[in-house]
Amino acid sequence: MPLEETALPTYAPPPRPSLDWLSAGLLVLLALADFLTPSDLVVGTLLTVPVALAALRGSRRWARLLTALAVALSVGAGLWGELRDGRPGFRPLELGNRAISIGAVLLVGALSQRAREVSAQAARLAAEERQLAQERALRQLAEAVGGAQGEADFLARAAAALREVTGAEAAEIGRLVRGTLREPHALNPPDAPSHLGRRLPLEVLAQPGNGTGTPTLAGHLRCRDGDPLLVLLTRPALASERLREAIAALEAPLERAALLDDLRVQGERLARRGEILQDLVYAFSHDLRTPLLANAMNMRAALRGAYGPLPEAYLATLRNGLEANTELLALADQLLLLAKYESGEPGGERREVKLRDLTLSVMGQLEERAGSRGVVFEPELEGVSVHGLSHDLRRAVQNLLENAVKFSPPGGTVRVSLRAQGEDAVLTVTDEGPGVPPAREATLFGRFRGGGAGGGTGLGLYLTRQIARAHGGEVSYARTARAQSVFTLTLPLGPPGAR
Repeated sequence: MPLEETALPTYAPPPRPSLDWLSAGLLVLLALADFLTPSDLVVGTLLTVPVALAALRGSRRWARLLTALAVALSVGAGLWGELRDGRPGFRPLELGNRAISIGAVLLVGALSQRAREVSAQAARLAAEERQLAQERALRQLAEAVGGAQGEADFLARAAAALREVTGAEAAEIGRLVRGTLREPHALNPPDAPSHLGRRLPLEVLAQPGNGTGTPTLAGHLRCRDGDPLLVLLTRPALASERLREAIAALEAPLERAALLDDLRVQGERLARRGEILQDLVYAFSHDLRTPLLANAMNMRAALRGAYGPLPEAYLATLRNGLEANTELLALADQLLLLAKYESGEPGGERREVKLRDLTLSVMGQLEERAGSRGVVFEPELEGVSVHGLSHDLRRAVQNLLENAVKFSPPGGTVRVSLRAQGEDAVLTVTDEGPGVPPAREATLFGRFRGGGAGGGTGLGLYLTRQIARAHGGEVSYARTARAQSVFTLTLPLGPPGAR
């Protein structure tokens, strides 16, 4: 809907002194004629003319004053006529004529005043309607470009919307670089004459079109990167003031479209950076495992006496080195899993995993480490199975048990429970360690959140949650009334008959 080229009118125009004096002069002349002519002519009826003129064009106070004065002059003219003719009183015909004259003056004054009020009210309503139409058209313009997905989409929508709103034959938008129209560029309709790549003449840049098809410079759209966007319209139906309003309505949507472009570029850049980092982590972890495994084999061979008897101090150093080597292997394994799950493609063939056997195997693997601290396992395991990746599920269970052993006090007990609960397998690991401070519980399963329960690399609990969620399960933490830490791993049971 094109914007209407109108301005709000003045609802109550100020009095015009020339018209006021004209109505007053006319009143005096007609009253004088009434005084000088016989009563039979009823000239007093003509006093309605200056009264109507004053009521329609002058102030309300002036109109009332002239109406009262016209009534008084009409009565005075009637009395003067009776005295002039030497009659003792009004005759019925003359009295009726005079009454009609006075009634006509009062009626015309009242009707003229009412007509003026109705006219002013109609002007207000018409102006308000035009204003609403303008606001509605500007709102439609903003809505037409509001959903733009980037600058190119915005320009295409803006050109089409501007052409419709302004009633122009064609709308063109492009970046102005040293007087030449450049990309990004949009033209509506597409088959209209284009100025892309052409240097615009000075008559276009300096003044409006001449109405013969030359495009009118409607305005500029400011851009965050410096060079403005030039808006050209061919034969628009609006004047420059309305065009500026339409252009101003496009400023905020253009800013949002440019921001979306920036966010998209940043997202693509971050995605590429993330892929590079994942590749680096994967390559580093994969290549790190080979020398670590070779180093572990050499140290174990030395501890078994393959290189002859060794002093006890040297053997202790080998044991410490082997333990550190084991920690590095575990870190490399976690980094590989991290790269795999962060990429969103865990990979591997899923099959039935007997969770009880897997948990017992992990406990046996950790038995030596737990025994060195006097920590004992207290298992209560049911024979349940799940469907998933065996290696990853083993890592999840191992993370929970290692965490419990690490933070259990010397001589403590780690209770491991496995049971079927509804359609889920529930593994619960309870230790007697210090637990997690309440302030850290919200970030306990975050990446690289070391210190307290879940310390070390800060990847163990994070990977456990990633593995659990990739298998349709969840892992959670809670504290008992006796301040014991409880980690619960919930996984969907395997298909029927898998137990």
